[in-house]
Amino acid sequence: MAWRIAVYIWMVFVAAPAVAGSPDLPALCELAAVRSAQARAMPPDVLRALTLTETGRKLDGGFRPWPWTVNIAGKGYWFETKAEAIAFVQQAHANGARSFDVGCFQLNYRWHGAGFASFDEMFDPDANATYAASFMADLYAEGGHWGWAAGAYHSRTPSLGSKYRARFERILAKLKPIALPPVFVATAPILPSISPAQTVASASDNGSAFGDGSGLFTTSKGRMY
Repeated sequence: MAWRIAVYIWMVFVAAPAVAGSPDLPALCELAAVRSAQARAMPPDVLRALTLTETGRKLDGGFRPWPWTVNIAGKGYWFETKAEAIAFVQQAHANGARSFDVGCFQLNYRWHGAGFASFDEMFDPDANATYAASFMADLYAEGGHWGWAAGAYHSRTPSLGSKYRARFERILAKLKPIALPPVFVATAPILPSISPAQTVASASDNGSAFGDGSGLFTTSKGRMY
């Protein structure tokens, strides 16, 4: 049964788009977000909004995440292939860099790299999302609110975390449903989601962190400043 589900997912989300043109790479982050959220009994939209806040870019008239994204020294890079992204961080690492963010959820190598066996695994959308879901669940348990958890995911410094949280909550509020195969129907209890009354006031988009339309931020996730 498991192999049939795997084949079904591959046909719908990889093979079919490839036949039509090119693979739907943003869907790798979107579906990994849903899978990982449901595995942790989290609201899937929390991780969908998080990956958009981290790697969202304007594509074909929409705003979608990108799996082969790197942020190093405050500059974001979106690569066409996983191999190109891995080669980039391998070279950066060889040159002495340690603080850089990778993948759908922009996990920082310095702080979270030990949780992965390789750069290849760290870029894997499902592995990246699984780690991010666990991190977010721990932060939710600490703060009791998904908005607070998102801010802390970015930075423990209040001024930095609150700015990120405001952007995360704006993206969360604007999310549209995505079509999912039956295998993605949730069967576990879902933790409380964010209600409109819980959201913080929107902050203005200032500075290069948002001005280019991307979701990339320049600080490390969960880092104490």
